[in-house]
Amino acid sequence: MRAIKLPNLDFLSQRRKALVLSGIIMAVSLLSLAIFGLNRGLDFTGGTLIEVGYKAPVDLAEVRSALSEGGFGNVMVQQFGTTRDVLLRIPPVGEVNDAELSQRVLSALNEAAPDQVEVRRVEFVGPQVGKELVEQSGLAVIFSIMGILAYVAMRFEWRFSVGAVAATVHDAILILGIFSLFQIDFDLNVLAAVLTVIGYSLNDTIVVFDRVRENFRKNRKGSALEIMNQSVNETMSRTIITAGTVLLVVVALYVFGGETLRGFSLALIIGVVSGTYSTIYIASATAIMLGVSRSDLVRPPKEGAGADSRP
Repeated sequence: MRAIKLPNLDFLSQRRKALVLSGIIMAVSLLSLAIFGLNRGLDFTGGTLIEVGYKAPVDLAEVRSALSEGGFGNVMVQQFGTTRDVLLRIPPVGEVNDAELSQRVLSALNEAAPDQVEVRRVEFVGPQVGKELVEQSGLAVIFSIMGILAYVAMRFEWRFSVGAVAATVHDAILILGIFSLFQIDFDLNVLAAVLTVIGYSLNDTIVVFDRVRENFRKNRKGSALEIMNQSVNETMSRTIITAGTVLLVVVALYVFGGETLRGFSLALIIGVVSGTYSTIYIASATAIMLGVSRSDLVRPPKEGAGADSRP
């Protein structure tokens, strides 16, 4: 039973146009990643993160100027919630420890604004730890995709497996491309969001594929395209409710969660929208292009299975 009454739409009649659009988006994303790369946070590059608070609103240009005069020329400065809170991202500086570095930064800022600044938080990540995180995060993504490929192939059929992997890769690359194009900070929180999106997209795809298998068994006359379209329509109300409730939460996180959760929630917003789209126009369309048919999912009855075996 459908929770929301929706008209039956011929979604997959637009699959070729959607694939062309997705191809363009993927090309732009990959080009941006190749040219600009990701704006990796301190989790991956190593360095020191210092949060400072001012007693009055401050201009970031003045903060950068004060740090430059104090010998810190390559510092990323950004607002952190309010105009009085500032986050400083400082690359590795020799053998200086956290206490000494934070004291030097505080002295530089106090020269420009005496008795107006206080240090609230200092975090340090070594370059070796950052390098290990890059390697481990890459392995995490690769192993998750391999697991998806094996799981869907065992549960359904290899054509569906290829479609599911294509959809999850599409969603992951789209998120990375947007973060690269706009040079948004990419840290461990965003990586966690990417892996979450992979799971969300796969779950949405599995729901549709499960309905496809049921409809192949019920409807003996429809073509693969018709059955796929029917299945997408039947699960669309569930998809809208699920995606809508998730979006309500992550949009609230983006608006009210503060700077720390902004990248995480943004990646989830992109992923939920992309995951809903990719289930229909990437996963399902790929399975159709690869020639999935009823015989791939429904086993023919054994000869003599219905015959009377009594003498």
